[in-house]
Amino acid sequence: MSSSSSFVSSTPFAVGGYMLCSATLLISNKLAVHLLPAPSFILFAQLMGTVLVVQLAGALNYISPDKLEWNKAVKFFPVALIFLSTIFLNIKSLQYANVETFMVFRFSTPLCISIADYVFLGRQLPSRRSWMCLIALLVGAIGYASTDSHFQVEGYTFCAIWYVVFCLDQIYLKHITNTVKMDSNWGRVYYSNLLASCPLIFTFGGDASEWDALKECTLSGIMAVTLSVVLGAAMSYFAWSARSLLSATSFTIVGNVCKLLTIVINVMLWNKHASPIGIVCLLFCLAAAYFYKQAPMRREFSEKQDEGLPK
Repeated sequence: MSSSSSFVSSTPFAVGGYMLCSATLLISNKLAVHLLPAPSFILFAQLMGTVLVVQLAGALNYISPDKLEWNKAVKFFPVALIFLSTIFLNIKSLQYANVETFMVFRFSTPLCISIADYVFLGRQLPSRRSWMCLIALLVGAIGYASTDSHFQVEGYTFCAIWYVVFCLDQIYLKHITNTVKMDSNWGRVYYSNLLASCPLIFTFGGDASEWDALKECTLSGIMAVTLSVVLGAAMSYFAWSARSLLSATSFTIVGNVCKLLTIVINVMLWNKHASPIGIVCLLFCLAAAYFYKQAPMRREFSEKQDEGLPK
């Protein structure tokens, strides 16, 4: 294997690409929705556009994506449902809890997922240092939230349901990467985006306001949506690649760090200034994420992997 191909398949490349795409896609989506106020269509365009990018790259022999097979589609169908459910519950939760409060909920998920990693995916429990880092992440998030907007939750139901579905999302998608053999990472990208895009046809198709927005779409709107499609395809690739290389807990922590960077970008670009204590709390969270060490596989699971079972 060449040094360049080795780097492309490495953890730093996957994690770095995922974090970069996560930050830039947020900005791109804000621009796209501003120029074309049709969020369901934009999400559909990102998902179906990613499918078309994979198909086109495969037709040109740049990549070798998996072909559509019924057995694989059945296993990936829950991925699509969980993905769409997470987005819906994320939006509903933010109707009842402000962003800072929601961040606290999210930053507590690695504590739950680390236990699920042990119970379902064969990982050891985190070391003492890693437990301290997970708790520090939560403490830092609570500290930031308490110094920013008022910590409030008016409806716990959607936040609680989101919490369960989000943890399920992290564990089940890691399970899929371990157990469903694909010819390449692009296969996971293809299946997940294709199956998730289908229900959205009915979502924006029955919304008259989105059709009106599409009729009045300008060239700048089309360009913004096209950019979001490209970034969405890249993020999907890097996300699945990072999932295959990291434990579910570690991937969740990377996602939380992306949210921290998003907050930093908002502080820098928009008229939203964090207090000095709030900035210290954000830096505290970043330090905790840096010192977290991924739990290794348990011996019995490592032996099974050595015998040739799916990793």
